[in-house]
Amino acid sequence: MKKKILKIIQSKNNVPLVCLTAYSKPFAKILDKYCDIVLVGDSLATAMYGMKNTHEVTIEMMIQHGISVKQNLNKALCVIDMPKDSYKTTKQAIKNARLIFKKTKCDAVKLECNGKNYEIIKNIVKKGMPVMGHIGFTPQYHKKFKPQGDSINEKKKLLDQAKKIQEAGSFSLVLECVNKNTAKIITKSLKIPTIGIGASSHCDGQVLVTDDLIGLNVINPRFLKRYLNLKKIINNAVIKFKMDVKNKKFPKKKHSY
Repeated sequence: MKKKILKIIQSKNNVPLVCLTAYSKPFAKILDKYCDIVLVGDSLATAMYGMKNTHEVTIEMMIQHGISVKQNLNKALCVIDMPKDSYKTTKQAIKNARLIFKKTKCDAVKLECNGKNYEIIKNIVKKGMPVMGHIGFTPQYHKKFKPQGDSINEKKKLLDQAKKIQEAGSFSLVLECVNKNTAKIITKSLKIPTIGIGASSHCDGQVLVTDDLIGLNVINPRFLKRYLNLKKIINNAVIKFKMDVKNKKFPKKKHSY
């Protein structure tokens, strides 16, 4: 087992894991200093491309962004999302996972659970490719947002999924928008770390979309804490640039050749 993967597993019940998304070189270089895991998420669909959901993301898109991110990471574990419909069968999943690993040199891929693809996860892991699981609200399989794990039946279902994903060989598991008590039970029941997004502090780590965290995306989900309004800062900088150009204050002699 690779040292970076082992380190993530050993964090269970120890120091909480820090995970954020990156899609480009500048963000990757910054996040590498502070994150345990950097996720090249298919959330780039909405964050970068203005798509209404993640369903139209392609393998090629994930690979291109994955290359940019991985080349600029030294410390953090690089995980890349496998997009919707890229792992419908074991044969297809192994082929596409291999392509992602070969092209990007990433450390792991992430698959969303549809309640059936445990053997697919197992076979990818058997081929030596680490897999991060993902349960709860899974954007690739849910059309309408709804928190998961509120009812007794949902709680049992999610716990069963979590255990099966662990048995399949996943080294960690994302819990998205899962009831806090359900997240607590799942986290305590597993040997692998859970990484929450809207799933309470009971998880072994936390993940957010960086663009949301710094205020580039104008969304206000309950699970989000905005640490910076970068959109406002950029807006002010552009206004200053515009005024300098209009008033012929830029470029000055020192900015010219």
